[in-house]
Amino acid sequence: MALTYAKAGVDIEKENIAIAALAKQLTFKRKGFGAPLTDVGHYAGLIDFGEYALALTTDGVGSKVLIANEMKRWNTIGIDCIAMNVNDLLAMGIEPLAFVDYIAIHESDNEIMRQIGEGLARGAEISRMTIVGGETATLPEIINGFDLAGTCLGMVKKDKVITGERIELGDAIVGIPSDGVHSNGYSLVRRIIKDAGLSYSDPFPYHENTTIGDELLIPTRIYMEILDAAKEFDIHGLAHITGSGLMKLHRVTKLGFDISDPLEPQPIFRFLQEKGEVEDLEMYKTFNMGMGFVVILPKKVAGIAAKMMNGKVIGEIVEEGIRVSGLEIK
Repeated sequence: MALTYAKAGVDIEKENIAIAALAKQLTFKRKGFGAPLTDVGHYAGLIDFGEYALALTTDGVGSKVLIANEMKRWNTIGIDCIAMNVNDLLAMGIEPLAFVDYIAIHESDNEIMRQIGEGLARGAEISRMTIVGGETATLPEIINGFDLAGTCLGMVKKDKVITGERIELGDAIVGIPSDGVHSNGYSLVRRIIKDAGLSYSDPFPYHENTTIGDELLIPTRIYMEILDAAKEFDIHGLAHITGSGLMKLHRVTKLGFDISDPLEPQPIFRFLQEKGEVEDLEMYKTFNMGMGFVVILPKKVAGIAAKMMNGKVIGEIVEEGIRVSGLEIK
């Protein structure tokens, strides 16, 4: 029987219902200076800061840390933690400024902490921002292993925020490649590897001198080129493709996406699909499938913009739905 994300323990539909139940309770809103400028549900939350908007986002690495534990290699997951936060800021055209991390661990371990710090430092350097603090909690009765998350602060002029509200029919869609699985869908990834009787130290068949674990620990790409592109082009919308795959596109507009010439997924996706007998639809609703970021802008500048961001034009905005080479995502 084909595997799904839900069968692996993560039901996106149930999760969305639970999140909505939580968000419904968040009714109090500050007035005046510091008042919210956005509702809960976009990539980042914005608050009034005079001429500027301050932005906050929070995210973690998820169960990818379990593979790091298996491989006893933790020096890249700090990059993942920063990337998952920074990319959400970039998805609204916001420059990252500062970051704080949170590590919950079952017992203190100098080597794990050193390697996590190495990755966090590298991620901050790529993002051109400072890690200004954090928190480490030793919780042996709650945590088995450790969890890594963080919060990022960004800033943007109010008139430069990109929310997707200016997306129009006929706009071009530019896809920017991912570096692999990034940091979502790992509950399904781990279930596939387990059910196939494989080990993370087994050779990865598509690349020489590479293990399955090596491929899965490739850190999430940080798309800082988005800020440069936003200065050059009239970008109408942006999307960071993470959990729930291409369903994330619904976050930026009610219009539809016709992706007629998608980016080629990296071999890791073909490997996971074959080993787990995962259907095409489930793959696109769980993983980025080789495309970590989407930029929506007028057709007349799409080709030049795509070249600048090392991406390509993959389709156009239509009235409704999400289609990839004719496959209806929703």
